[in-house]
Amino acid sequence: MKLRKSWIGGDERLPVSTQCQLIEVNRTSLYGQPKPHSPNDDELLLRLIDEEYTLHPFYGSRRMRQILIKKGYTVNRKRVQRLMRQLGLAGMAPGPNTSKPHPEHKVYPYLLRGVSVTKPNQVWSTDITYCRLPGGFIYLTAIIDWYSRKMLAWRLSNSLESSFCVECVEEALRKYGVPEIFNSDQGSQFTSDVFIGALKQYPTLRISMDGRGRALDNIYVERLWRSVKHEDLYLKGYGTVVALKQGVAKYFHLYNTERPHQSLGYKTPDEVYASATGGGACIADKFSQKKSSDGSPEVIVQPQSAA
Repeated sequence: MKLRKSWIGGDERLPVSTQCQLIEVNRTSLYGQPKPHSPNDDELLLRLIDEEYTLHPFYGSRRMRQILIKKGYTVNRKRVQRLMRQLGLAGMAPGPNTSKPHPEHKVYPYLLRGVSVTKPNQVWSTDITYCRLPGGFIYLTAIIDWYSRKMLAWRLSNSLESSFCVECVEEALRKYGVPEIFNSDQGSQFTSDVFIGALKQYPTLRISMDGRGRALDNIYVERLWRSVKHEDLYLKGYGTVVALKQGVAKYFHLYNTERPHQSLGYKTPDEVYASATGGGACIADKFSQKKSSDGSPEVIVQPQSAA
């Protein structure tokens, strides 16, 4: 088709419409050439999607498109889907999810519904998020103690291979001992043989994985991501991997040792972890949500027997 269009010229003896008929080319296709998307446009939309998803991780491509339209951007759903895939995102609503395990990897059941977390090292969990840089994205993984909200270990990587997740969990186990339950999502990094193998070295440790479409199964890590992005990454706008690594290290030190946490009675995670008082967590089978004073969703546990 491209070759045939190149045959059409501005010869006045033969109108363009006749030329198109002769070579069987639709005349309207000559005048409505689509403009290629500018890399800068995509970069801007990636930033906006990143920020919106951090606030509302349950938004899928349909809602995300409407948000962008309201902000004044003309964009179709296919483009939004492409950009969300580029970021590795999927809405946390029931339905298809791009965070899928390898088909040959075992998926473990979710063990935390209705379980009250009453002490440090009872439940740890992990996840992966993305940190934007001018030239692209870097991936961040971290491990958090549910009782105290203490961030135990973290790693950055320019790829989604399992190795940086394994290094992170090995560091946490080496520094803080072995939790009773270790929870993750069903992503291939966490279902891989090498990651599961690192956990199975400890016979007392039980492995748990989020249920598909359960937006709050890993809510404490989601809150950590929102905190680090809105309180540091978006404000600082790091330009290099080195600057990002230094900035994240400083923020997590602040998060653990200085920043008061409302859910901990304005104590720090380090204080709660060390004293084993003032913390706690629970994900119920049935829950409602309300907004706390800092805008974060609070899980309201309904009376029920423990799972």
